[in-house]
Amino acid sequence: MPNLTDYIEEYIKKLLLLSNSRHIEIKRRELAGKFCCVPSQINYVLERRFTIDQGYLVESRRGGGGYIRIYRIEPEQVKPWQELIDNLGENKFEPARIRQLLKRLVEEKVVSRREASVLNAVIDDELYCSAGVSRAEAGKLQLNIFLSALREMLKTGY
Repeated sequence: MPNLTDYIEEYIKKLLLLSNSRHIEIKRRELAGKFCCVPSQINYVLERRFTIDQGYLVESRRGGGGYIRIYRIEPEQVKPWQELIDNLGENKFEPARIRQLLKRLVEEKVVSRREASVLNAVIDDELYCSAGVSRAEAGKLQLNIFLSALREMLKTGY
């Protein structure tokens, strides 16, 4: 069941889709009033759901005439995705970050929902625990298999 954060996120994304420019400007207080919440709830959504990793740039100006400007960063080609994936390989395995990346890849139509489901299965802990793999080794395996499968999906010419 969606919560308030989900509704706010979807509303902002719809505004971006309907915008003629590559960004939108909103007022934190007005948006909070629309959803009957405190402005800090809007901050929470922006900090968690509209990050660079997820394809957004957020500018904020406080004060009476303040605003929030949200830009949707559109990838021009697969190369930026490759760089992002390569950077993931340098970090430790974080399932939440991987799932957010998958969500963005689906939104950008880089991978299908079905492909994302397959990739989600690859990072499922139960699969590795049932095989008796230690937590540390499971994280390494999950990340390596995920990255390998995703790189294959991003190849052109299939």
